[in-house]
Amino acid sequence: MPIETKSILSDLKKDADTWFGLRYSMNLYRGCQHGCIYCDSRSACYRMDRLDRIYVKENALEVLERTLASKRVKDTIGFGSMNDPYMPLERQYQMTRRALEIIANYRFPVHIITKSDLVIRDIDLLQRISGVYAAVSVTITTFDDVLCKKLEPFAPVTSKRFEAIRRLSEAGIYCGVTLMPVLPFLNDNEENIVSILEEAAACGAQYVVGYMGMTLREGSREYYYDKLDQLFPGLSDKYRQTFGQKYGINSPDYKHLFTVFYDTCKRLNLQTKMDFYRPKDPSMDYEQLKFDI
Repeated sequence: MPIETKSILSDLKKDADTWFGLRYSMNLYRGCQHGCIYCDSRSACYRMDRLDRIYVKENALEVLERTLASKRVKDTIGFGSMNDPYMPLERQYQMTRRALEIIANYRFPVHIITKSDLVIRDIDLLQRISGVYAAVSVTITTFDDVLCKKLEPFAPVTSKRFEAIRRLSEAGIYCGVTLMPVLPFLNDNEENIVSILEEAAACGAQYVVGYMGMTLREGSREYYYDKLDQLFPGLSDKYRQTFGQKYGINSPDYKHLFTVFYDTCKRLNLQTKMDFYRPKDPSMDYEQLKFDI
């Protein structure tokens, strides 16, 4: 469904992003097709009518071009905060690809977060943008393709995401893994964490950013528990007993899992923090005038 937008870049300068290095956030679509059962975008605070009802911001590219032309600070634009920029309908609309073309022309840095191997379609543009800075983080929550289809039913399976990382790495794109969320009693085990890290390193990932927990709040919590009842009977009761109404919840084994995470990353020479783009002070674009006295 087409809609129009008045603005397209959210400025995050008041909320310094120490995880992903973003200054601006952009969503070209409203809603998401991947259907991940744990998605925080279903939270009532975001006022989505339904996450699987997709709206295309049909004037977003014109707004983006005007916005970038007026920006003095060229800093990182993030894709993937409220939806996946490479969900299936991107094949038809190509909003993400056309946005990257505009961004490449204005020489802004980007960081894409996705669960889709469709990102490899745009390797040519990412290589252009890499002259400034381009990063692609592929979200992987479970090494098991079967469990992946339960947790993230309409996203490409894990094995396809690893192949995308391999292709990105071979093309010289700075890329890695976001290992999150880690869902209590589902994928929060040492075997899963180590398997993901070892395959990430084998595929050429340069970093893995991990968090051993998840978020649950009004709206997303109810949906998640309904899905647990369908897919893993009895598990939602265990969540209620263990976590109550907490918003941010950690795996009961999170301390051990973090130790495993950092030790394995060290062994595999994987960064656990990203290298961020550092913007140049706009005042440096102008030569200082000198006066003879």
